[in-house]
Amino acid sequence: MARDYYGLLGLSRNASDAEIKRAYRKMARELHPDVNPDEQAQQLFKEISVAYEVLSDPEKRRIVDLGGDPLESAGAGNGFAGFGGLGDVFEAFFGGGGGSRGPIGRVRPGSDSLLRMRLTLNDCATGITKQVTVDTAVLCDLCQGRGTHADSRPVTCDICGGRGEIQSVQRSLLGQVMTSRPCPTCAGVGEVIPNPCQRCSGDGRVRSRRDITVKIPAGVADGMRVRLAAQGEVGPGGGPAGDLYVEVHEQPHEIFVRDGDDLHCTVSVPVADAALGTAVSVEGILDDAIEITISPGTQPGAVTTLRGHGMPRLRSEARGDLHAHIEVVVPTKLDDRTRELLTEIKSRSGEQAAVKSTRTAASQSGGGLFSRLRETFTGR
Repeated sequence: MARDYYGLLGLSRNASDAEIKRAYRKMARELHPDVNPDEQAQQLFKEISVAYEVLSDPEKRRIVDLGGDPLESAGAGNGFAGFGGLGDVFEAFFGGGGGSRGPIGRVRPGSDSLLRMRLTLNDCATGITKQVTVDTAVLCDLCQGRGTHADSRPVTCDICGGRGEIQSVQRSLLGQVMTSRPCPTCAGVGEVIPNPCQRCSGDGRVRSRRDITVKIPAGVADGMRVRLAAQGEVGPGGGPAGDLYVEVHEQPHEIFVRDGDDLHCTVSVPVADAALGTAVSVEGILDDAIEITISPGTQPGAVTTLRGHGMPRLRSEARGDLHAHIEVVVPTKLDDRTRELLTEIKSRSGEQAAVKSTRTAASQSGGGLFSRLRETFTGR
């Protein structure tokens, strides 16, 4: 059966467009949810909004004047489908389809916190336990998170009626539609505290500086984060605390360059030592003195690898390797005696300078990898 759209607005069938608009605005001001929170008033507000949409459309009004219902003709069972699928939109706005969000609740989980910690390469290798001071929200010790003073209690918000949101009518291409937004008085909670706690002002938490013990495991690397459960921000209303994340920032080492679990260093070797062979000692990260053997005839760019002398692997007993990149140092200032000796060596060896393929030279030189690695880390 066709609905009486004119009757909903208190109009006769020969009402003008101006009279239809005037009647709708008058009733909308009286029935708007912001003014009248009564459920029957809200239902009637939805009905007059639909009636206005129908009668303000010339084609739909013509169908009504012929005794039909333009919404039923589109197969509407809920009174909104006649808008070409706008039923779901109106249901969401008016709450008929579960579109209402409802109050968010005063007690909510807290957010996570992030703390950056600068560590040396030795700290990352051995692991370290440090005391840090953090500034986070903690539970209010006066009200224990309730947010109220003494024995007072929260009360239902008068503006939104405890729904946590208010509705308003806006004009769009679809006509008059109702939208919902969080209540500005209770911030979407649905409750207000008339007598708040004097320390936390009703939030249930206060800012405080506290000391926390952070245990950094051996083998951590730059950018890794250590999670401390429930050490972050306490939530509004005394809600559960979030987590605290400690982010590691590894400081550059004066000798070693880290690449994952491996360490790299450069050993400068004079020409004579490269030709005759020698040994060099270096202070390791987890070891005492490490001896690096330079074999006789070592060429520039050669790499000597010491297995198991690198960084410890995280949560493992294994360790990476230490790669020593040989840099043969050629003297630039020669006295007469040195020049004489080098000339004699040259004549004895019979070796001559020669042009080789770049690809062949690169494959024979083992320094290409570390040269690029060193340039990446040092910017040279």
